[in-house]
Amino acid sequence: MLSNFLVGIREGLEAALIVGILIAYIVKVGNRTHLAAVWLGVGSALAISFVTGGFLAFTSAELSERGEQLFAGTTSLIAVGLVTWMVFWMKRAARGLREELHGKVSTALTTGPLTVALAAFFAVVREGLETAVFAYANFRTATSNSAPAIGLTIGLISAVALGWLIYRRAITINLSKFFSITGVALVVIAAGVLAYGVHEYQELGWFPGDGMYAWNLTPWLAPDSIIATFLQGSLGFRTKFTWIELVAWAAFLLVVLPMYLRKGSAKRTQVAESVAK
Repeated sequence: MLSNFLVGIREGLEAALIVGILIAYIVKVGNRTHLAAVWLGVGSALAISFVTGGFLAFTSAELSERGEQLFAGTTSLIAVGLVTWMVFWMKRAARGLREELHGKVSTALTTGPLTVALAAFFAVVREGLETAVFAYANFRTATSNSAPAIGLTIGLISAVALGWLIYRRAITINLSKFFSITGVALVVIAAGVLAYGVHEYQELGWFPGDGMYAWNLTPWLAPDSIIATFLQGSLGFRTKFTWIELVAWAAFLLVVLPMYLRKGSAKRTQVAESVAK
């Protein structure tokens, strides 16, 4: 539940802020008639994202046991790649996000509502597809069927509410710190998803070491217990971890986290200022 909540609020807030930037610019230049086109693009992007999530769930349910293991393992690795790219992209590109979106919308306004709708669609669909794939991978690692869905729903609703309040300037939060902290959290969650993908490949016999556990706490800690669920949702910790899973989990964190936290030419997120202007 916790991991999908973080995915929902992080990705949802990014999408909400992007929509806020688009709407604020169109209102500022006095083209309110094109707002309907923005919402058409946003709605289409959301629809494709939901369809993608449904397709992943349906496909997984219809496969054989080995096919499901292959599908789940491969989807987990794709999700790890997507979320890792996303947190680094947001850290690098957010400073100029407002200017980039303004330029695209300014060009679109000269060619008609359809182009405006497409600009809004492509600005939002990336966030939606990333959310669908990564949330699905998190659903696969969960010990409960309902908790991940509840967490994702609460996260998305919270993101929409926060985005609206920021757009209306009803609240001010340090979005640079927010995205930095949630970026670290998503990297940690991605490490757990990576370990799960490795686990699926081990069950297929593609990776060695299946049954060779670094630890097996199931006799003392039930996988669906509150403690185990919390640790899995926050740290990717499971009650049974093979040595290869542990190596993959630790190596990912040791490589990716220092790169993400490193200070250099990459600028901290400036999205708050982008929406406010």
